[in-house]
Amino acid sequence: MLMPGLATLRSLPRDGRDTLFLLAVIAWVLLPQAGRLPLWCSLGAGAVLLWRGWLAFNARALPRKRWLALLLVMTLAATHVTHGTLLGRDAGVTLLVVLITLKTLELRARRDAFVVFFLGFFCMLSNFFYSQSLLTAVSMVLGLLGLLTALVNAHMPVGKPPLAQAAKTAGAMALLGAPVMLVLFVLFPRMAPLWGVPSDAMTGRSGLSASMEVGTIATLALDDSIAMRIRFEGEAPPQRELYLRGPVLSSFDGRQWLPLRASLPARYALPADLQVSGQPVPYEVTLQPTNRPWLFVLEAAAQSPVLPGYRSVMQDDLQWITNRPVTDLVRYRAVSYPHFSHGPAQQVLGLQEFVDLPPGFNPRTLALAADLRRDPRYAQAGASALVQVALDRLRTGGYSYTLEPGTYGRDTADEFWFDRKEGFCEHIASSFVVLMRALDIPARIVTGYQGGEMNSVDGFWVVRQSDAHAWAEVWQAGRGWMRVDPTSAVAPGRTGAFQRLAPPRGAVAQVFGNWSPTLSAQFRATWEALNNGWSQWVLNYTQGRQMNLLKDIGFESPGWEDLAMLLIGATVLASVAGGGWAWWERSQHDPWLRLLGQARRRLARAGIDSTPATSPRQLASQVLQHYGARGQPLHDWLMQLEMQRYAAPSATPRSQARQFGLLNRQLRRLSWPA
Repeated sequence: MLMPGLATLRSLPRDGRDTLFLLAVIAWVLLPQAGRLPLWCSLGAGAVLLWRGWLAFNARALPRKRWLALLLVMTLAATHVTHGTLLGRDAGVTLLVVLITLKTLELRARRDAFVVFFLGFFCMLSNFFYSQSLLTAVSMVLGLLGLLTALVNAHMPVGKPPLAQAAKTAGAMALLGAPVMLVLFVLFPRMAPLWGVPSDAMTGRSGLSASMEVGTIATLALDDSIAMRIRFEGEAPPQRELYLRGPVLSSFDGRQWLPLRASLPARYALPADLQVSGQPVPYEVTLQPTNRPWLFVLEAAAQSPVLPGYRSVMQDDLQWITNRPVTDLVRYRAVSYPHFSHGPAQQVLGLQEFVDLPPGFNPRTLALAADLRRDPRYAQAGASALVQVALDRLRTGGYSYTLEPGTYGRDTADEFWFDRKEGFCEHIASSFVVLMRALDIPARIVTGYQGGEMNSVDGFWVVRQSDAHAWAEVWQAGRGWMRVDPTSAVAPGRTGAFQRLAPPRGAVAQVFGNWSPTLSAQFRATWEALNNGWSQWVLNYTQGRQMNLLKDIGFESPGWEDLAMLLIGATVLASVAGGGWAWWERSQHDPWLRLLGQARRRLARAGIDSTPATSPRQLASQVLQHYGARGQPLHDWLMQLEMQRYAAPSATPRSQARQFGLLNRQLRRLSWPA
């Protein structure tokens, strides 16, 4: 028994049913945009679609055009006020959403419906301006099938055909077009900026910034999104050694850490002087858009990462910088050495910049440093011994590692060392570096990512924004800059695999994870592996990979000419295949009608006229009247053709095909009377 609501929908007139279906498809296409559009636009679009659905359900009259004109003027003004322009990506998408929703209020003819269909296709494509993820692609494929179904249904003007019939036709059309789409994707030349979605200067984001204020990385740790994926060519280093170097911060104003001043005189410059040793670690990084000119590499990479389309240079602090911001998904290869040293081995003038502290901040930390220097045990101690003293204090002084240390005040190092005794990695690293500088030991902060986890499905290491980390570098005479991770002294598991702080899960994930943690983890790993495959093989299908594909199929030195010839060849082959398909499909038309048509044409040449409505029995009678006994074989053949049409309803398709083949041969062998 049908539910009342479903029964009501089925009893609607075709116009109302088709309109409600089209509105549902439009709502599905626009839904991913809701969080990116201005609030007024999202609410207005939803209200208009609901209003239009109510009008269709209740068969009410549509609003007059003057009201639509007023709404259009109001939304144009709102768009200009919101975006400051009517041009550009964001303003254009807002206007597109406004136009398609307002157009639904004047769906009076098929022409109006076609306008809505094609505006819907544009809205569907606009989703990829903001996200090209696998989830977006899957949802837009469903939207595409919905729009195609509505379009096919609009070309069925007679009766009330079921939507399932239109959906079946739309699915067949999509399947027929899929090979063409695949060939064009693989072979169409990758020519930036004509190929792909234009990058927007503000779309990318990075978990890290060019500065660090106490509390910012703790906030970032709540973000569980993926920052990058790493594929090691051999065995991966231990998790505790996976330090991905990012911005290095050396200047401190009491609250915020910043990079070293670019205006320093040349005599203060500290060359990188990188020395590497041991077994190299080759790997490949797939980096999400950051809108920053940073390449994250495992410490330390002596050679420039291989990133097509970019030039990169290593700064004196070992950070790799590109010639332009990374605004798209990129993949680069690098080689790092876990064992390395860098920086000056002896005291130089430029090291003074790394012991400077702003006056008037953290007096108790300065007093602690003075007490340590007055202690006879440490009066003549070097940097290594004093670093160990600070680490021992962190291990044994009751300090803890937490995502929720509270809000720090003006003297952040004092609060950490003496009051709160808890914090996230940037609290710990900042307080440690302040103490080192108070001890007259050059020190600085390095930010980046530490750790990650291996996806058991595809073998890639996944580094999330929640893996953002801050550690310290301390200068020691004879050794240069040395990495010191004070967070490991407070929470050794932070750089291991067991005590990493996890961001809180959503309600659905929490319930699912509590019900079956193993199944939840496996589902997540599988989904992320699918997303990674989408990123590697679709989003990252670059010009270089296109040329490598040509090499794999036999081209020695492929170029644009080879690609063009291959594309032309594929086009010709597709055309021939399409022609063959059309011929085959034509041959598959009703064989009974085809045989009757052949007989009718031959009889017309003999002077026996007929119409498409003339049955084989009537033709057989005309043959006997015209030829007498000489036309008996043709008369019998026509009667047999009629029996084949009406007297064998239980015959199988195969037996019918054999019978039609026999009739066709008999028709060719017939001796036609003069």
